[in-house]
Amino acid sequence: MREYSDESTPPEVDWNAAAAAFDEQPDHGLRDPEVRAAWARRLRAWLPERASDVLDLGCGTGSLSLLAAEQGHRVTGVDLSPAMIDLARAKLAGRDAVFLHGDAMAPPVGEERFDALIVRHLLWALPDPARVLRNWRALLRPGGRLVLVEGVWGAVTPVGIPADRLTALLAPLAGHTRVERLSQDAHLWGGPVGDERYAVVATV
Repeated sequence: MREYSDESTPPEVDWNAAAAAFDEQPDHGLRDPEVRAAWARRLRAWLPERASDVLDLGCGTGSLSLLAAEQGHRVTGVDLSPAMIDLARAKLAGRDAVFLHGDAMAPPVGEERFDALIVRHLLWALPDPARVLRNWRALLRPGGRLVLVEGVWGAVTPVGIPADRLTALLAPLAGHTRVERLSQDAHLWGGPVGDERYAVVATV
């Protein structure tokens, strides 16, 4: 099987130009039923059981937003790319979901607060992760959850954020944090991967 390691895409990529082909990657578009089901199972375990307000930051074309909406959650998605936002709005047309063009580091949500934040493969590319995490924590209601899917990609010049560094950054912000290793679950990625991929679920 093919080994997938596309998540090491540099942060300077033109996401508007990339939007049209974004969903072609198995874990982006979730078009394969097994990949889609694998992410749905994880999301069900990470998000609250009851219907909740979920903020999907760096939402891209809205694939995770759609899974959350299908599980009964009210979703707000934020992305810096207008082209991505247009695709997300089309994908979730008729769902209980709103998509906003804006910076995930300081989402344009005003005074609204959420029960859970989903952020996938974004924090590693931001210049000051500690400050960003403080900003994101402030967007949560008491008892809310940060769901952060991250990793370290590449063997020669690795990029990303290791799980132990992320949990250290979360220590002063969260009451409980757990790490789930995701590298061995090939269904999430559409094939085997050889790099570090994980999720951190932190309750504040």
